Amino acid sequence: MKINKMTFSVLTKAGQTEIRERELPPIGKNQVLVKNLACNICTTDYGQWLGLREHQGYPMAGGHESSGEIVALGEGVTDFEVGDKVALAYDGCGECTACRKNDFLHCANEDSNKKTEDGYLGTFGFANYSVRNTRALIKMNKILDPSEAAFLEPLATVCKGLKKLRIKPFETVVVIGGGTMGLLNAVAAKAYACRVIVTEMMEKKIKTAQSMGLEVIDAGKYDPAKKVVEMTDGEGADVVIIAAGVTQANNQAFEIVKKTDGRILFFAAGYPSPDMTMDSNTIHYRRMELIGTFAADNEDFFTAGDLLNSGRVQVTKLLEEKRFKLADSQKAFELASKPGMFRVSIRLQE
Repeated sequence: MKINKMTFSVLTKAGQTEIRERELPPIGKNQVLVKNLACNICTTDYGQWLGLREHQGYPMAGGHESSGEIVALGEGVTDFEVGDKVALAYDGCGECTACRKNDFLHCANEDSNKKTEDGYLGTFGFANYSVRNTRALIKMNKILDPSEAAFLEPLATVCKGLKKLRIKPFETVVVIGGGTMGLLNAVAAKAYACRVIVTEMMEKKIKTAQSMGLEVIDAGKYDPAKKVVEMTDGEGADVVIIAAGVTQANNQAFEIVKKTDGRILFFAAGYPSPDMTMDSNTIHYRRMELIGTFAADNEDFFTAGDLLNSGRVQVTKLLEEKRFKLADSQKAFELASKPGMFRVSIRLQE
């Protein structure tokens, strides 16, 4: 059966999604047709739904935490087969300076903020079918649940940050924030043989972190900095990952990290923008490294794919139990935007 149209969810304004249909573009050279199976709602997706990211623009046919199955091959495709399970990475032209450095996100010729000819922004992750360049796909283990395979992109961003941190086995890593991305950072660092401690206040997130075998500090009962110092025999953390985009978390990181040669990763963005209070002399004398990270390079997607496909990182507990059909996208966004939620998944063929 020839597939000519795609059905997709589009954010038309804050708080409102609509289901629409459009013609599928033809399958070009080195492209494939993907039957999308699942797309998870990312923080950036529901942040715009809440009206916190108006700069992203409308109509937004978003969704980038996506997985599916290849159902047709274009000309020149030799490294994929019909039936392969895949997840979505970033795309780019493959030729500009950024792409030659594996930094597809900052491609000079492929801008995700450019509108399609029919006026849409985004990557059409919340669609039942899509045509993709093979360079934007990573093969996934066929036994993985589609919603779990869709964690490729968020895990790739975690791998990018851990790479910049140069984490080593047996180092103590403290993650501030036990939400989806905080716990994803935590289990990934644990996969690299680090000792990982998570600080969190919400009971649901604390219980989830504990069920994943992580050490947890209840920040509602204890001072996280004092507790970390106590748990590390006075040393403090080698690494602090800030996975909560708030001023308090930024300032807390300086108290948690060890006195000399500590590294702090600013993983989370926050809206409105968080502040931090630290003078440059303290950074200087304590030889601190303050590291920013955002998105991922192409190689990080392969690392993330390996971690998921091998089972070294498992994400089942980072998904809310309730799944939504594409037609129920509005309800899915309503749930995803509630405080304390882990990833909400839309199943695109159900």
